[in-house]
Amino acid sequence: MKPLNQTVLDMKPSGIRKFFDIVSEMPNAISLGVGEPDFDTPWHITDEGIYTLEKGRTFYTSNSGLMELRQEISAWYARKYGVHKDPATEVLITVGGSEGIDLALRALLSRGDEVIVPEPCYVSYVPCVALAGGVPVTISLKNENRFKLTAEELEAAITDRTKALVLSFPNNPTGAIMTKEDLLPIAELAIKHDLYVISDEIYSELTYGKHPHASIGALPGMEERTIVINGFSKAYAMTGWRLGYALAPQVIAKEMTKIHQFCIMCAPTTSQYAAVEAIKNGDKDIAKMRESYDMRRRFLLKQFEIMGLSCFEPEGAFYMFPCIKDLGMSSDEFATTLLREEELAVVPGSAFGDCGEGFLRISYAYSIDELREAMDRLSRFIRKKKQG
Repeated sequence: MKPLNQTVLDMKPSGIRKFFDIVSEMPNAISLGVGEPDFDTPWHITDEGIYTLEKGRTFYTSNSGLMELRQEISAWYARKYGVHKDPATEVLITVGGSEGIDLALRALLSRGDEVIVPEPCYVSYVPCVALAGGVPVTISLKNENRFKLTAEELEAAITDRTKALVLSFPNNPTGAIMTKEDLLPIAELAIKHDLYVISDEIYSELTYGKHPHASIGALPGMEERTIVINGFSKAYAMTGWRLGYALAPQVIAKEMTKIHQFCIMCAPTTSQYAAVEAIKNGDKDIAKMRESYDMRRRFLLKQFEIMGLSCFEPEGAFYMFPCIKDLGMSSDEFATTLLREEELAVVPGSAFGDCGEGFLRISYAYSIDELREAMDRLSRFIRKKKQG
């Protein structure tokens, strides 16, 4: 008898990890590959976590999470998007947004149900669909559409077995966003075909320019069929605190909580108390970090223009997705050679789906000094390849 699960055996390892492993052994390397804020967690948030430890608040919380935190999240979503979620029955605190995605898929899917996953996308979506017994159906988003999902692309992918759609905007790895006007026809199709939407909005607070984030769960007819996934990692620089949340219709939240109860018990108590402080008093911290990211975003766009590297202007998250198709190398070959010759790590676009081939993911969640040196190395590498 084979000892291992065939679904797990068939999963490819993350296309990101090998670059991190190599970089860790290169003392002079610069990595633009990590999707993690370079800011420390704001002190008033950390201090609250320390205070709870000093006061001995190291017990389990309820499976759903601290009621105070759920109430604050419910009030925040209502204030932002005009939709009230019942903190007692429709808000679940999770171990990062990633657990929320996994719980949503496992609660929704029966074996053989299809889930539409637009790519390029975060690396866990397709494996999580498979682990939940579902069938991932990918849509290749297009550079010429600024990597937005169109209603035509979605409708072409829907079958009588389609159960859900995974949306991720602002997007990792492209930095693309979808406005309310972009989302309306997607919502109409979800209603028409009775689809559920898992909307990963972890970068919702990091948008730039004239378009604020739009939540599909706030559109007419969508509250009862949308699971919103969000968290504290990106907006509040709290990645290591491992805290996220899900907003879901009561009937779905109940089953998500059941799985969470058996597999996790509850999210870290210290992190939950710190998150209460973050959501109550962290707006100024977000604004400060967002302003810095925006400056870095504009800096990289200008540098790409100077070196002749094509890249649409991302309006969210903290990633660039430049095109390297004119340089005659695959994404993996480009990233591997760049790391070897210039000690600069970026992530090949193919790590985020086949349609990411010919692109690179470059994070700008780094200091401006690091970004300047990185752009010097990238520019030198591109000049060499063009010359010869």
